Amino acid sequence: MKEHNKKLFSEFQPASITDWEARIREDLRGADYEKKLMWKTLEEFRVKPYYTSADLKNLQYLERDPGVFPFARGNKTNGNDWEIRQDFIVSDTATENRKAITAIEKGATSVGFDLSRKGDMYYHVFRQLITGIGTGKVSLNFIAGEVAVTMLDFLVRSVDELSLPPEEIRGSFSFDPLGRLISSGGFYFGEEEDFSTLDEMLLTIQQELPKFRALPVSSFYFGNAGASAVQELAFGLAAAAEYFSIFTEKGHTAADIAARMQWNMGTCSDYFMGIAKIRAARVLFSGLLSAFDSQAGESNSIFIHSITTDWNKTVYDANMNMLRLTTEAMAAILGGCNSLLVKPFDTCYREPGEFSRRISRNIQIILKEESFFNRVADPAAGSYYIDSLTDALVEHAWQLFLKTSDQGGFIKAFTGGFIRDEVNKTASRRMEMMATKREVLLGTNHYPSFQEACAGLVDPAIVFPEQTVAPEPVTEALRITRAAVPFEKLRLATENRPEGRPRVFMLTFGNLAMRLARSQFSSGFFAAAGYEITDNLGFSSAEEGVEAALKDKADIIVVCSSDEEYPVIIPGVHELVNGKAIVVVAGAPACMEELQQKGIREFIHVRSNILETLKHFHQKLGISI
Repeated sequence: MKEHNKKLFSEFQPASITDWEARIREDLRGADYEKKLMWKTLEEFRVKPYYTSADLKNLQYLERDPGVFPFARGNKTNGNDWEIRQDFIVSDTATENRKAITAIEKGATSVGFDLSRKGDMYYHVFRQLITGIGTGKVSLNFIAGEVAVTMLDFLVRSVDELSLPPEEIRGSFSFDPLGRLISSGGFYFGEEEDFSTLDEMLLTIQQELPKFRALPVSSFYFGNAGASAVQELAFGLAAAAEYFSIFTEKGHTAADIAARMQWNMGTCSDYFMGIAKIRAARVLFSGLLSAFDSQAGESNSIFIHSITTDWNKTVYDANMNMLRLTTEAMAAILGGCNSLLVKPFDTCYREPGEFSRRISRNIQIILKEESFFNRVADPAAGSYYIDSLTDALVEHAWQLFLKTSDQGGFIKAFTGGFIRDEVNKTASRRMEMMATKREVLLGTNHYPSFQEACAGLVDPAIVFPEQTVAPEPVTEALRITRAAVPFEKLRLATENRPEGRPRVFMLTFGNLAMRLARSQFSSGFFAAAGYEITDNLGFSSAEEGVEAALKDKADIIVVCSSDEEYPVIIPGVHELVNGKAIVVVAGAPACMEELQQKGIREFIHVRSNILETLKHFHQKLGISI
């Protein structure tokens, strides 16, 4: 009987940190522990190979239950439900109304209408937009821009005329001066007028639509510009602080402001960092709110609406976007978001159709109905790693937030260039990492699909959109882009070449292992620019290889062999080709300087900047980007 009462694994002796470290160093056999097993994140903090309870000994807030200040473990106490949102850009109201109703019938629990491109809209047209939508069960969200005041009046009037109970209608109304400043460099009507307008809207919503939110903190712009998780958290928190400062001066309480606020946060391409980022956001917001009103901070948490990021989405091998969206959605949900918008996988290159909208919706439905992500409050609880990441994000983001505050608050920090420069520095570093394959986008800079062609199938205006600029900009806008854009420009230029795609011939020779490895590397290298690849099993001589390459009408001949064989074969190939094609050496052999003295100039290897090297070959081949 006693045996049945024993705790699981009680026969195993606990291992101390000293024991773990000793075993790790033994297994490393003298290799540098720091270099082998520690790594630095984009956010500039180090990640250890393992974590224990000792790493959390000073983090008492993690011991608190979900729904308790500072809400690291979430603001939900009964499961982990969230709103499944889909957005629609409104041009024809009847069409978008039908799309929204269809989405709701097939599982969406929140819909968003982007009215910013609609132009003039009359009341009866607006009313048609929301007709037939079960407002008691579905969250209604409006992105309104300059027409926000009119649209809000239309919504209030519709609620009254349709006899809808206003206390049951929930959602958000987005008139976003700070988001406008970030994305366009200016305000809608001017700083003072914008915040006066927002103040009027807040008063209307407090009186007429008590469950609506109207203060958007749109930090997703930073993620879409290449910012780190720390930067998005810090600058998002600074935007929230700006709202608190402005509207408490206008007579609103901190609790009312918090209740009307919605943090529109981008998802993270790093899975575990994405979970930790949402948890950290709640902790940071609770600390900020407590600074304005300690009692409000104890009892109020932020509503987080997660939006999948555009930064890592690609035109080529676009089906990979579905996998990226899935992991981002999982991270957002496990982190405890309150609402989630999974953008259609093809948004970055065409207007989404019914299939892609269905996939984006069903990603969430599968996670809810088949994987039960909604059943457990704080499903990430107990992970020393995620808890440690959460705390690291809180600490680093808070320090950056304080630096931003020292600039005079969000608006001054942005118009003065501090925020933009910080984000641009990180984005430039990430672009450099993409160009050298230290940051990988499958199908773009690594393992590209060799035969895929997109020219003529994509809308260039969507793939390479022009940045919106405010009519009266007060500063430079944040540069919003995607990491894959430089590679996509190369590849589309290749496909549009009048003479056809350049032909790259792998002249493989000698050592079997080396020639195969180098031909595979070189094939992927040039395929990233859309060049046509001819690979080969091997040639018995340089003469045979060059003859086959010229017969193939190769523009580029890549010699793939071992370092030991290069001094013999390369000069012969160079002489036989005699300028009829570009000769490239795969690798960085010890004899590189010797070969360069003999006129061989082109080398590709793992340390090459793949983007700049491919631009160089484009130029040599006369391909305009």
